[in-house]
Amino acid sequence: MQPELRHLRYLLAVAEHASFTRAAEELRIAQPTLSQQIKQLEKALGVLLLDRTGRTVRLTDSGEAYAGYARRALQDLAAGERAVLDVRDLSRGRLRLAATPTFTAYLTGPLVAAFHTRHPGITVEVRESTQDRIEAELLADRLDLGIAFEGVHLPGIEATALFTETLGLVVGPGHPFAGRTEPVPAEELNAHHLALLSQDFATRRHIDAYVSEHGLRPRIAMEANAVGALTEIVRRTALATVLPDAVTLDHPQLSHVPLSPALPTRGVTLLHRAAGYRSAAARAFTELATESATDRERNRAEGRGTGRAEDHGRDRGTGRAEGRREDRDPSAGRA
Repeated sequence: MQPELRHLRYLLAVAEHASFTRAAEELRIAQPTLSQQIKQLEKALGVLLLDRTGRTVRLTDSGEAYAGYARRALQDLAAGERAVLDVRDLSRGRLRLAATPTFTAYLTGPLVAAFHTRHPGITVEVRESTQDRIEAELLADRLDLGIAFEGVHLPGIEATALFTETLGLVVGPGHPFAGRTEPVPAEELNAHHLALLSQDFATRRHIDAYVSEHGLRPRIAMEANAVGALTEIVRRTALATVLPDAVTLDHPQLSHVPLSPALPTRGVTLLHRAAGYRSAAARAFTELATESATDRERNRAEGRGTGRAEDHGRDRGTGRAEGRREDRDPSAGRA
């Protein structure tokens, strides 16, 4: 008997769940059928792939070796299916995109809206996730692209630089700093209460490093695990927060106030798997994101704001405006 695709899927499901029962539930087949199929695969290969002697089922050394090839085979077949369905004129297709949560507040929504206007036949799946999870999902071929920060990435992940993100103090209309244009000395934060993202956000760790470096002791009066919640809190109270400057673009009641010294900037990147098939939809989104980032940086240099994706996203052939923004969050390498 030659191994078939179902044998590979069954083996990987048991390995993932370390249980025949849970794997059978996920696969929606009877457990005896699953056990029989795995035994058929082991008989065909002439080795034991699973160690069934412990409290949980685990791969043997032979199973570990075989499972790696099985995963790659299934990934390659899935990529092949997408390649067959991939229409070069982008009249149909699918894009799987993930971003760390901070970007949802000002970047992901406008880019996806601009992309949809250009290519309405492409189905776009958008997720929020942590950066480490995004990279793992890219390597497993469960994502096409990820928006995250520059830095050290997992082997097999490539990054396309987009733009530089700046952070600053953000206040509502009731804050003493509202309308202030000159930089606020960092030590003045010690006299004010802050509302910040919770500590599982990379942005919060960025802020904490700045506070520690400059010996600051501001009072953290409130923490939130969503950018949208944080902007609402700041808008309705006299609390200040620290967020990317671009977040204030869609919140006219919020003001960006520069700090002195300024918080360190961060590079924003578009991540993809180095090896493997890249769909026409993924290539088109990469082109749009790169163009939008170029406009953003040019507008910043010319003092015209940050170059919002929906502004750039006017369809050059039709003049149609593209996009609006959304807010939300969570994460733990998050944003």
